[in-house]
Amino acid sequence: MARTPSIPLVDIQAVHKAFGGVRAVEDVSVNVFAGEVMALLGHNGAGKSTLMKMLAGAYPIDSGVIRINGEAAKINSPADSQKLGVETIYQTLALADNLDSVANLFLGRELKTRWGTLDDYAMEAAAREVFHNLNPNFKNIRVPVRMLSGGQRQVVAISRAVYFKAKALIMDEPCAALGPEETRMVHNLVRKLKAAGVGIFLISHDMPDVFGLSDRLCVMKNGRTVGTFRTADVTEDEVLGMIIAGKKPEGKPETGRMAQ
Repeated sequence: MARTPSIPLVDIQAVHKAFGGVRAVEDVSVNVFAGEVMALLGHNGAGKSTLMKMLAGAYPIDSGVIRINGEAAKINSPADSQKLGVETIYQTLALADNLDSVANLFLGRELKTRWGTLDDYAMEAAAREVFHNLNPNFKNIRVPVRMLSGGQRQVVAISRAVYFKAKALIMDEPCAALGPEETRMVHNLVRKLKAAGVGIFLISHDMPDVFGLSDRLCVMKNGRTVGTFRTADVTEDEVLGMIIAGKKPEGKPETGRMAQ
C-alpha cells in the first residue's frame, strides 16, 4: 500500500500495557510521519519507554493497534519490528564493547559469502561507506567500541538504522552524557535522517534537544497522554507544566498529525 502524506508512517492507536496490577500505558495514541521528529516527554515511569518498547517488539501490546504505512502490524519480537523498518537506538546503545565498529554494525545480521562464511571484506567496505557518509572524521573503526567517544558510539548505533534502511527510528536520550561538540554532531545526524525521510520518535528529558530537533511533542504522565502539540506552538514552561502537573496549556491547539 503506497503511503500518502495524510497517512502516518507509524500510527500507534489506543494501546494498553499492564504489568500485573500496574498500568504502565493506558489508552495512548501517537504517530509520526516520514521526515518528522516526534518528541516523547515525561518523568521516569510516565510510560514513554514502555510505549516505544512495544513498537520495538520488546514488549507485546495488551490491546490497541500499531499501523505501519496505514496497515496493521503484527509485532511479536524485535525481529518483527526490524522487518517492518523500525530500528531502535537505546540509551545504553546496546553495543558489544569488545567488538569493533564494523562487527557492531552487522551484529546479528552479518553478511555471508556464498559458502556461508562471514564476508568480512563486504562488511568492512559497507561500514566504511556508511560511517563516512555520517561522519567523515570517524576512521578508527577497527578498534573495540569501548575505546570510542560517546559521539562515535552514537555514529555506530545510528549507522545501523541507515544501513538497514530504517523507515522509522526510536532514539532514547541520544545526547545523554555527551559534550557540546558531540551533541551538535548527533543533532546533525538526526537532521540528516529526517531529510532522508526517516520518521523519528525522540525520547528526551533535554529541552534543547526537544526544541532544537522535534516538529511535534507528546507529553505522557502516569501512563497516559497529557497532550500532543506542534513544538513551535508551545513554550518550555508550558511543556514543563504538562510534565510536572499534567496541565495542558490554555488556548493551544492539539494536533494528532503533522501539518502538511
